[in-house]
Amino acid sequence: MITKEIAKQTIDKLPNEAAYDDIIHALYVSAKFEHGLNEIREGKGVAHEEAKKRLEKWVK
Repeated sequence: MITKEIAKQTIDKLPNEAAYDDIIHALYVSAKFEHGLNEIREGKGVAHEEAKKRLEKWVK
């Protein structure tokens, strides 16, 4: 799906009362998720168990 279509769908899901800040935040979150999904498709993701190992030093 192209970026413009994703942006339109994201905005359409928001309530009619959404403020500009709400729209910008929703677009930002959508873009980050799309970027992450693309990285996973390209094999750049990290397996869940590997992520847990990497985070052990930060979460105790």
